[in-house]
Amino acid sequence: MRAGAATDIAWQTRPIWRRLGMSSGLAVLALAYLPIVWLMVMSFSARPLSGVPYPLTLEWYLRMAADTRWRAPMVSSIVIAVLVGIACALIGTFVGRGVMRLKRPGWVLGTALLPLFVPGLTIGAALFLFLRLDLGLRLGPWSVALGHVLWALPFALLLVVVMLTRFDRRLIDAARDLGASPYQVFWLVEWPLLRPAIIGAAMFGFFLSFSELPRSLFLRGTSTTMPIFQWAQASDHQSYVPISFALATIIVVVTIPLLAVFFFIAFRPAASRS
Repeated sequence: MRAGAATDIAWQTRPIWRRLGMSSGLAVLALAYLPIVWLMVMSFSARPLSGVPYPLTLEWYLRMAADTRWRAPMVSSIVIAVLVGIACALIGTFVGRGVMRLKRPGWVLGTALLPLFVPGLTIGAALFLFLRLDLGLRLGPWSVALGHVLWALPFALLLVVVMLTRFDRRLIDAARDLGASPYQVFWLVEWPLLRPAIIGAAMFGFFLSFSELPRSLFLRGTSTTMPIFQWAQASDHQSYVPISFALATIIVVVTIPLLAVFFFIAFRPAASRS
């Protein structure tokens, strides 16, 4: 056992495997971020659809500022995403805490994760048939938010459950023995340890909702979210594609500081909070 473990450690620490792991990681990061950086560069190009980043211009940003059609879908997407993020954090936390108290939580988690394996168009069509045709409800932002919650909740639940598997429940028992109320147990014992998972669940819900298209197409009714608006404009009007580049660049520039704030709040040490 010890000889085998030592052999595995020696094998993994060889320079060739370290270099291979680092190279693979850098390649994945490059594939993830280089297209985004290139899109941001092309948003300043006078001929963005040609793939040539020059000559540089601010024309597409000026056109975007003058075009007010994207503002209502943007507000709608932000409001829906905020509601979905809050719902995912709350539901994921309460359901996750309840599931981990079961003797056999596996089947509950498996059932909750099943929507991840169903295509978005299929879920959207099924929800449309059920809500509109079977129940006769009028679709709108509420149905879009419902579809987004069903899509993002498994991710949120998984985050909370993973954190709970590392949670020492003896801390809760000790707090109760010392006379702490259920609220005090959660806020003083569970919340500091679960905070990264809960905030991560809210982030997953927000960003998955903000960029969701397939389910929104079926559930939107007469409302329009930002992904639907950009998809429709880019499909019908090729001249709008450069404006979409400019709009996407602004979204990325705004998103990065927000992510930094979220990570700072989620992972700052307890000593700094006090």
